[in-house]
Amino acid sequence: MFDKSRGKNGFFTILTTSLLTSLGVGLLLIFAVTGFITRNRNTTPQTPQGGTGIEMPSPQQIVAEKSNDINAKTDTIQSVAENASRAVVGISVLKVDSSSIFDANAAQTWGVGSGVIVSPDGYILTNHHVAGGKSKRIIVSLIDGKNMDGVTVWSDSVLDLAVVKIESEGLPTIPLGDANRLKVGEAAIAIGNPLGLQFQRTVTSGIISALNRTIEIDTDQGRNYMEGLIQTDASINPGNSGGPLLNSRGEVVGINTVKVASAEGIGFAVPINVAIPIINKYANTGEFIEPYLGVFAYDKDIIPYIDGSVKVQNGVYVANVDENGPAYKSGIRVGCIMTQIDGEEISTMMQLRCVIYSKKPGDVVTIKHISNGKPETVQIKLSAKEKDGLVTR
Repeated sequence: MFDKSRGKNGFFTILTTSLLTSLGVGLLLIFAVTGFITRNRNTTPQTPQGGTGIEMPSPQQIVAEKSNDINAKTDTIQSVAENASRAVVGISVLKVDSSSIFDANAAQTWGVGSGVIVSPDGYILTNHHVAGGKSKRIIVSLIDGKNMDGVTVWSDSVLDLAVVKIESEGLPTIPLGDANRLKVGEAAIAIGNPLGLQFQRTVTSGIISALNRTIEIDTDQGRNYMEGLIQTDASINPGNSGGPLLNSRGEVVGINTVKVASAEGIGFAVPINVAIPIINKYANTGEFIEPYLGVFAYDKDIIPYIDGSVKVQNGVYVANVDENGPAYKSGIRVGCIMTQIDGEEISTMMQLRCVIYSKKPGDVVTIKHISNGKPETVQIKLSAKEKDGLVTR
């Protein structure tokens, strides 16, 4: 027979068991889903097995860091351009196509270049091919709009440098740097007047592409070589000549001179170091009487282009000697290899020039050289260079 009390109790037992089972399953599902969501929301980078355990930045952080670098670089260029442009000038030169500037029938042409003010009292450094040689008039255009007449007080066709003087005081200048400290790949900023004065003080930037480059050029004395040049990919165009090449600190490290017409992004500048002794003498004394050694020499890197049979390990090779000059009188001859001047090792012509230009006529320099394979030491008393004499070396 059927027991009503047992049936009722069994029903409640089964119901209670079912509810508890369902509740347990539900809680397990909730914990499982919650754990899944938590794991997938965890943004902490996981270190792969075998990794260093160093937390890597997220992609968003990497983008932010790159943006900051770009902004810093842009700020540097802007700062350099703003500070340096004040001392960059335009130089317009009226050339006369005649043997005499007084020939009334001679053709006259204007050329335009750039320059950089290197002293508050009006000394301006530029290129020889801009302001050197015969000219009828030189006009210097300042940033304040003034146009002033200038005169070339010194120039050298092989170095392609010239100094122009204007009568003014309190002019802005740019600090001069040290080209010997340049490194390939560091920033380079050029300022000048490409294609004429309508594009005055154009700023271009790039890097130092190479150092101590040598190129062949045409000069007033015929075919020659410019050595020790700074190569840059900062855009240099006609009219940029004579303008400054600056480093990221806003210092002048070179004077822009030429570009390779057959290629893009290959321009050259003359290292500022060779001009510093000249600038200092003009600034301090108002004159520069060029000391004269009387030799024409080449870097060892140029020798293979001149004479492949000559081997030079160190020093500079004497290719020509002025027989009336002080070097010849002291025993220096063609074929000698000069290795040292006043205790300083010589490996480039720029080094030799810097030492010579720091002297004055009448000073005695000690030169070590190799003659016919034998080392010799001579003392040479420098003379004053005549304006139409051999280029000082």
